[in-house]
Amino acid sequence: MRRAPTGSVAVDALLLLLSLVPSLVSAILVSSPPNVHASKGDTVTLACTFTSTSRPTSKMTVDWSYRPQSGGPPQTFFHFSSRAFLPTDGQFAGRVRWEGAPARGEASISLTNATLGDNGTFSCSVRNPPDVHGSPISQTVLTVTPKAASVRFSDVTVLLVFILLPSTVVTLILIGRILFPKKERGQSKANRSPIEVTEGEEFGVQPPGAKEKRAMCCDLYLTDSDDEEYYNPKKQPPADEGYAESQC
Repeated sequence: MRRAPTGSVAVDALLLLLSLVPSLVSAILVSSPPNVHASKGDTVTLACTFTSTSRPTSKMTVDWSYRPQSGGPPQTFFHFSSRAFLPTDGQFAGRVRWEGAPARGEASISLTNATLGDNGTFSCSVRNPPDVHGSPISQTVLTVTPKAASVRFSDVTVLLVFILLPSTVVTLILIGRILFPKKERGQSKANRSPIEVTEGEEFGVQPPGAKEKRAMCCDLYLTDSDDEEYYNPKKQPPADEGYAESQC
């Protein structure tokens, strides 16, 4: 029985050890939520966390890229290497804020004033040498929808002023008239105008003095005077006397 050379066994063992080395350093793992929903105008947090067998150093880098919903190649708009490099042009200029903390495994960013044009896929890529293998990239699909219409406080105030308030005032007035009817009648009599119709006049009743005054006028007209020629039937003028009698 022939024995294998000792040198060949050592080489095989060394090759096996080298094949296991990449698995020992491929421990980096990046994760983020698969879907994020927001309304137009909101501030959206794009979360990204990572774990690594090596402690983050100045060589660690973070890149965020965006691919529109309509398709096309992804475009990198954010880079971190010892400090954050925010976008200065494009659709994300002035709207990105760094929320990461590499010491805690955080590589998140926030996007202010979300628009419908932001719909698409955002990718987070983290590199932390010597961990260069594993799953260094994670993706999040952002969906921005129009903000639902809501009733403003000013609208509610207008409804209260023009609907509820007048109804309340009318109700209080009616309750007051029901609870205090006598008081209102007494006030109406006390405040009566002197030119209003008094009791008895509205039924056509004349004061007794008016009839007596008219009778006295006729009596004075028919009384004897110093000149009795008007009472002599032979000397009375027919036209004038008839008109005087009709007046009485």
